[in-house]
Amino acid sequence: MKNALLFLCDTLFALIVYPLLLRFWMQVLRAPFRNPLGEAVLALTNWLVKPLRRIIPGWFGIDFATLLPALFARWLWLVAEFAIAGIAIDGAVAGMLVAQACLALFKASIYLLMAAVIVQAVLSWVAPHGPVAGVLNAMTFRFLRPLRNVVPLIGGQLDLSPLILIVLCQLVLLLPVAWLEQALLHGGF
Repeated sequence: MKNALLFLCDTLFALIVYPLLLRFWMQVLRAPFRNPLGEAVLALTNWLVKPLRRIIPGWFGIDFATLLPALFARWLWLVAEFAIAGIAIDGAVAGMLVAQACLALFKASIYLLMAAVIVQAVLSWVAPHGPVAGVLNAMTFRFLRPLRNVVPLIGGQLDLSPLILIVLCQLVLLLPVAWLEQALLHGGF
């Protein structure tokens, strides 16, 4: 029964957290919203973000009306998982869950970047000028450009920068992020 509840919890919260996070990064990276992906993200998040924009202002170009609900929903997600597992939550655990929620959003951001790079690479072979090409380019360009300046094209056509970026993202997930997760689980640095 716990596995079924965890599955439902993960599914419901993922439908809230990941569109909010994608919207946040699309705004930060100046990705266009006038395409099928952008319109879907807006449709999934406007119900929450638009009312919150009246209360929570942006600051230095960061849309806190999108980021804070994503963080709060990720924290609630962790609280729900702890409740389903039967783990009591006190003040110290709730604070640790805030740090874990921040780390989980960072990890999800890296996974979103990796997914965008993979989809962009596949679409560059199949449909390079498709309706989501502009979004994917905007989301990956700032990360791929420095690599493209260093790594030359192989044979004048094969770009290895997406592969290198994915390897670097994996290293970030394996080294510092995994270390932080273990430190949070064991109660300190």
